[in-house]
Amino acid sequence: MDWRNPRTPEMLPATAGLLRRPEALFMDIALYALAALLIVGGLVGAVLPSLPGIPMIFGGIWLVAAVDDYQHLGLWWLLIIGALGTVGVIVDFIASTLGAKRVGASRLALWGASLGTLIGMFFGIPGLLFGPFLGALAGELASGTSVLRSAHVGIGTWLGLLFGTLIKLVLSFVMVGLFGLAMLFG
Repeated sequence: MDWRNPRTPEMLPATAGLLRRPEALFMDIALYALAALLIVGGLVGAVLPSLPGIPMIFGGIWLVAAVDDYQHLGLWWLLIIGALGTVGVIVDFIASTLGAKRVGASRLALWGASLGTLIGMFFGIPGLLFGPFLGALAGELASGTSVLRSAHVGIGTWLGLLFGTLIKLVLSFVMVGLFGLAMLFG
């Protein structure tokens, strides 16, 4: 057996990890720990808007798949989990705008909600919570409607943001659940 190359043909995949050098085993453990941190941090980021939750979860899952030599998580599992992640990221970006549109916001209010979300990202959690609301409010006021109507549009935008966060959280748990299913039965 060649200890310099732990992936020689005479090693079976089930025992390949057990017959590796201690340095390689330490690196695998460190990478698994990093992947676990990414997944847990991503679940936290699904609620806290300051962390890119879904990309962190997918990065952790992909790291586990790579360290495992794609034995349990193959191409199709990663494509399905990646597609769910893509849907989650898209929902996260457009949720507040759809909330404003749902209550009949003007075009300026929709642009204001989008701009408020973008600018709010630079001000942490308060900016992400109030940015879409204030942007939609300002846009609706600029279009010439009343303050009461503008506040209604702002609240619709904020509810859209909360709905988007809920969908993002559910999709994050579905991604982690599919990952666990693939690791157990893949």
